[in-house]
Order: sequence, then structure tokens, then C-alpha cells
Amino acid sequence: MSRRYDSRTTIFSPEGRLYQVEYAMEAIGNAGSAIGILSKDGVVLVGEKKVTSKLLQTSTSTEKMYKIDDHIACAVAGIMSDANILINTARVQAQRYTFSYQEPMPVEQLVQSLCDTKQGYTQFGGLRPFGVSFLFAGWDKNYGFQLYMSDPSGNYGGWKAAAIGANNQAAQSMLKQDYKDDISREEAVQLALKVLSKTMDSTSLTSDKLELAELFLSSSGKVKYEVCTPDALTKMLVKYGVTQPPAEA
Repeated sequence: MSRRYDSRTTIFSPEGRLYQVEYAMEAIGNAGSAIGILSKDGVVLVGEKKVTSKLLQTSTSTEKMYKIDDHIACAVAGIMSDANILINTARVQAQRYTFSYQEPMPVEQLVQSLCDTKQGYTQFGGLRPFGVSFLFAGWDKNYGFQLYMSDPSGNYGGWKAAAIGANNQAAQSMLKQDYKDDISREEAVQLALKVLSKTMDSTSLTSDKLELAELFLSSSGKVKYEVCTPDALTKMLVKYGVTQPPAEA
């Protein structure tokens, strides 16, 4: 039935579905998963790096986590080339706002403006939707720490804990069971690693398959975005019992 209605993003099927947008969401279902958890003192983002070949030179920069402004970061699942376009757009919008109003852009305002761009690509002929989902972590003076999830349709929502990418349904149900409202940042890291270890396709978690980033307020009250180093991540995995300690030489 879908074949007659999936040639364009602008055609609704008789059931009221936009098949091209649904296909874009399917593309994300095959990508490396990412998990975001909102805690009382920060936001934790964890992402799975898909290592497609042993011959690939491992990237020194992060593949899943991107800093948009001093107070906003995001985790990505889907087609990376699409994500790069949207991340650059978000960075420019954030800087324009800061230049105009001399203060950081409110988190939801940035997410909404980016989702307006995504929505435009589902409504005009000759364009295809961006095949990428985002988890946005941010802090602003109005609402404190926030976590948003957006998909290719341009929809977004605020979440306490969210998962995107491969096995996101299983991860989401585990988060629903184990999440507590007054969770600390350290507990959020532990929960994110536990969920990822149970939903990832690979058998063992190692630091070269993962990326972890945290957004929190420093002792001086400034928003700080910190990406965990591979060594620190390995120690954390051993500490929380989701991987085996490396064998002594």
C-alpha cells in the first residue's frame, strides 16, 4: 500500500502517514545509540561509537557529542553528514542571539528554531528529511538543566531520560524502570552505562566503543561541558562493574 505514497515527503497516505519521514526515523534505528539523563546537578550524555572495521583510524575528536555553545551540547544518532549541517546551523543561531542580546540563548528557543528547520524539509517538494535525531543537554537561567529530544519530523520534547538510535525502545523501558527524580550526576552516569551495556549489540563495553559527556555547573557557577577521557571512562566502567578490568601484562 505504501508504494504509491512514499515517493514524496509532501504526500499523505490515506491513513494520514508521511512515509518518507517514517523511513528517515528507520535510518536512525540502525545507528549507534545515545542516552541522555537529566540529574539534579547536571545532564549526562552517553553515546555508542560504531566501529565498522578494525582498519579504521579511531577519531581523536568526538563522533557522537558536540558542543553547540558554552551552555548547550548535543548527542547525535543517524547520518553524520546531515547532523553536521544542523549542528553548524545551531552554532550560528546561538552566536547570533548572543551577539544581539548579550546573553546566552535559552535552550528551548534554540531547539525550537532548529526543529523549525527540520520541519521545513518535510513540507516542500524536492527535499528529503534530515536522517538524524538529537539529544540536547543545556542550562539556562530560566529553567536550569534541561534535556530535549528531537527527530526528523521536527517534533521535540523535554525529557528526564531519553534514548535514541539502535534498541532505543529497550533502553527507554529500562530507563523508565530505574530513573529516580532526585538522581545525582554520578548515579545518572552509572544508570546510563548500565542501560547501554544491556542494550548495545556488542558483547563487552570498552572505552573505545563509548563516549561520555557531562554538562554541569562548576564551583564558580559557570556552565561546564566536559567530555570523559578514555582512561577515565575505562576506570568508570570497571568501577560500575559493566566491563572486565584489563588484564595485567
